[in-house]
Amino acid sequence: MADSCSRQCTGKSEDKIPLHSTESRNVGSNYVSEFTVAKMDCPSEERLVRMFLENIRPRVAFEFDIPNRKVKVFHEGNLDEIQRRIESLSLGASLNNTRKIDAIAFLQALESVKTIDKKETMILIWLLAINATMFVIELFVGWLAQSAALIADSLDMFADAIVYGLALYAVGRSVRLKLRVAHLSGWIQVMLALGALSEVLRRFIFGSEPVSTLMMSFGLVALIANIICLMLISKNKEGGAHMKASWIFSANDVIANLGVILAGFLVALTSSPYPDLVIGLIIGLIVLNCARRILRLES
Repeated sequence: MADSCSRQCTGKSEDKIPLHSTESRNVGSNYVSEFTVAKMDCPSEERLVRMFLENIRPRVAFEFDIPNRKVKVFHEGNLDEIQRRIESLSLGASLNNTRKIDAIAFLQALESVKTIDKKETMILIWLLAINATMFVIELFVGWLAQSAALIADSLDMFADAIVYGLALYAVGRSVRLKLRVAHLSGWIQVMLALGALSEVLRRFIFGSEPVSTLMMSFGLVALIANIICLMLISKNKEGGAHMKASWIFSANDVIANLGVILAGFLVALTSSPYPDLVIGLIIGLIVLNCARRILRLES
């Protein structure tokens, strides 16, 4: 009995708090709450969760587990506001548990997730520049090569550029402004994705002759660009969850680049435009799905 009272009074990290306990809302105490975010599988979503929580007061800290779609939030007595904001994102978020932690663990969590430092900011600027440049190049070459896959891959680059640009722009901004910027980026992605899909349909109906050599060569250029992004991020990918997520997203882009190269090879091998159309359709649908989820966000 005394041991139980001692553990509650000292606030050891193993103390579990019922999900709806009023004790979990006591200002001055420190807690960590774990959420499952079922739909956190689009490149923009981890950053959006972060942006919608970063200006909560009292200040909170985050720890993301992207593969398992979980978020730990270190906080004081503001669980209700945290839960409201996460659930408002319409990403299937649910609160798993809340437990008490000591002051030292809480301060360490705050220190580990400070606003992006100068080094990380420079990395994000480089990632933005690389992806924006490759978007323009792939879009032009894709049109020249009559390749739906290259055009769609350029939109994937554009989507990443939006993510990095949004991450840089949103620091210190209000939630309402962040939501407006996110919706704007979502609509831009919708327009470009629909443009890519309509191009796939047009080429399917009227036919096309994709230039396999251009597809493979510029697919390789895009692959090299994403490998450079991976190298930039890998130097600092352990510095914070946002950098880890960027590393995961760029690694996934490598798969799309390999898909374009494979499509080019199959076009050359079969003299058929269908491999190009299939890859273009898949990448276009991925970008459109990401845009759809962004536009569903609510303040």
